[in-house]
Amino acid sequence: MSNTTSIVLVHGAWLGAWVWRRVLPLLRAAGAESHAVTLTGVGERAHLMSESIDLQTHVQDVLGLIEAEELKRVVLVGHSYAGMVVTGVADRLQAAAPGALAHLVYLDAVLPYPGEAWSTPHDEATKAKRFEAAKASGGLHFAPPDAEVFGLQGADRDWLNRRQTPQPYRLYDQPLDFDGDAVARAPRTFIDCTAPALGTIKASRERVRREPGWNLIEMATGHCPMVSEPKALAEHLLGIWNHAQASQ
Repeated sequence: MSNTTSIVLVHGAWLGAWVWRRVLPLLRAAGAESHAVTLTGVGERAHLMSESIDLQTHVQDVLGLIEAEELKRVVLVGHSYAGMVVTGVADRLQAAAPGALAHLVYLDAVLPYPGEAWSTPHDEATKAKRFEAAKASGGLHFAPPDAEVFGLQGADRDWLNRRQTPQPYRLYDQPLDFDGDAVARAPRTFIDCTAPALGTIKASRERVRREPGWNLIEMATGHCPMVSEPKALAEHLLGIWNHAQASQ
C-alpha cells in the first residue's frame, strides 16, 4: 500500500503503456512511485478491441489501476486523447475520495468542458477523415497516423509506427459529463509541446492561456515528449511530484 504521492501515466490514442518506457525508469530512480496503464483495446490489450469500448471503459481502466495498487494520492498525467480520460477520472476521484487527486497534468492533451467530446474542437476535415477510417472497419476503430505528424523522425518515428494500434472509434464522439468546478479545484498543469505544435490540440492551448488557475509549461518538442525528450519531461513531472509531496 502506498502512503506517498504516486504518479499515474495515461497514454494517448493508438499507444499503450509501452510509450513511457524511457520516462518510467527516470521517475522511479528519483524515488517517485510511478505506474503506466494501458487502456482497453490498444497496446498489449489490442486483442480486447470491441464495439463496447467507450470513454467510461478507459476511465475505469485508470480507476482500476489506482484501486489495485492501493494508491492513496496521485499525480494523474494524461497525454493527448487521455485528457478526456483523466478528466473523467478526476471527476470520480473528487466525488468519491477528496484529497486523492494531488495534481492533474494535461500533457499536450485534450482539455474538455463539461458535455464536450474528444471530437468537439476538431475541424470538420479531421472529423470526416476519422469517420471514413472507422467506416472501413465497420465503425469499430480507426488507424493511427504516421508518427511523423507528432514531430518524430528516424528510429523514433519507426518505433511508434511499428507499435501503434487502431483506436476504438465509439469514444471519439462521446461527450463527457463531469463537474467542472470540482475538477478545477485540483492543482492543474498543462504541458504545451510547441515544436511542432499539433493542430488538434490548438483549442486546449488557447483555453489554458485565457483561464485562471493553470500552471503552464512549454516544451520545444513535438507531441510525444516521452519519446523525443524523456529526460526533460521526467524533470517536469518530478517537479510537480515533489511539490505535491511537500504539500501533503
